[in-house]
Amino acid sequence: MQLDTSRLLDSVLEIENLNEAYRRVVQNRGAPGVDGMTVEELGPYLKDQWLGIREQMLSGRYMPQAVKGVEIPKAGGGKRLLGIPTVVDRFIQQSIHQVLARIYDPTFSDSSYGFREGRSTHGAIIRAREYVKEGYRWVVDMDLEKFFDRVNHDILMSRLGKQVKDKRLMGIIRRYLQAGLLCGGLMSPREEGTPQGGPLSPLLSNILLDELDKELERRGHRFVRYADDCNIYVKSEEAGKRVLESITRWLEKKLKLKVNREKSGVDRPWKRKFLGYSMTWNYAPKLKISPKSIERLKAKLKELFRRGRGRRLETIINELKPKLTGWMSYYRLTEVKGILANLDQWIRRRLRCIIWRQLKRVYARAKALMRRGLNEERAWRSATNQRGPWWNAGASHMNLAYPKSYFEKLGLVSLEEKLKAYQS
Repeated sequence: MQLDTSRLLDSVLEIENLNEAYRRVVQNRGAPGVDGMTVEELGPYLKDQWLGIREQMLSGRYMPQAVKGVEIPKAGGGKRLLGIPTVVDRFIQQSIHQVLARIYDPTFSDSSYGFREGRSTHGAIIRAREYVKEGYRWVVDMDLEKFFDRVNHDILMSRLGKQVKDKRLMGIIRRYLQAGLLCGGLMSPREEGTPQGGPLSPLLSNILLDELDKELERRGHRFVRYADDCNIYVKSEEAGKRVLESITRWLEKKLKLKVNREKSGVDRPWKRKFLGYSMTWNYAPKLKISPKSIERLKAKLKELFRRGRGRRLETIINELKPKLTGWMSYYRLTEVKGILANLDQWIRRRLRCIIWRQLKRVYARAKALMRRGLNEERAWRSATNQRGPWWNAGASHMNLAYPKSYFEKLGLVSLEEKLKAYQS
């Protein structure tokens, strides 16, 4: 059914749309906003207050509450600011999102993959590999500097106004953009940006960056965009440098967005990473897990292992299981598998290191090694070698006493076996 863009707020407030928005907000859960209200409290609150909220929205008097600012670490270093709306505002934003997506999503570029139904990071990664296979073996890797913090409200609202003719809805969206940010006990107004954390922000970012997509299509470029992460594939380094300079100027002039020149660049795809993946350099490139992704996983696991020195091995392995399973689910597209066997070995060595540390006395170490099948002479020789925990964790006596099968029985996930299961 064709939507009347002059009365979109009526569509937002239709009961079927509201029911779907409520279902999604409850399903997504999430932390409370500045008012402390939880997802579980949303239903009873709406039963009592929704008629009043609805009337305020229709009359243009509804004022969103401030968003709660939360800084989280970025994968590549630094911090990312999330803006967590209250659950009531998440519910309203979700109801708006659903109506606007019906208008905008069918018009978005086929090369846009972020925050869209039926599309994913995996689709973007596969498309990128296809371009490299076709001979576009140079990549323009563009990083938009603090994109979600720098979105120009006036430019975004003008783009929305081309389609959305309902002034009531436009007013609500504007007020969401300008809602204050409470961070560290201080309230600050927002004159630009649309912080990640609410249901509406991803769609608004796609509406703004669709203009970049259309410009790249107009110029005939092969590209893949996932949110503010955009890679353009060309056939030579010189062409890449021209494209990077030209698109940087276009973004700054048309959308008032700044390209981070330090993080952006022109290089071979196998020397860059895209959404955590890289590629091999051969004629038919294969996907592989980027070295930085491996480093980040090891850093996270090291923290878990440090915390685990005084705990039972079963407890540590139970904590490991969801982390490794989730990580392998994301990297299941990898076609270079050797690193997974190395990671499995590294994880087992870390666990053996914990075992060795927990056996603090020489007598306890010798007895443990004998219980695990080593003869008395070798057990005592190993227990008294005066080497450090990490050396012993990699030595043959610990590998014999605590082989791969020992950890499998305790439920340790093998990344190599997980990948085989995903790809079988």
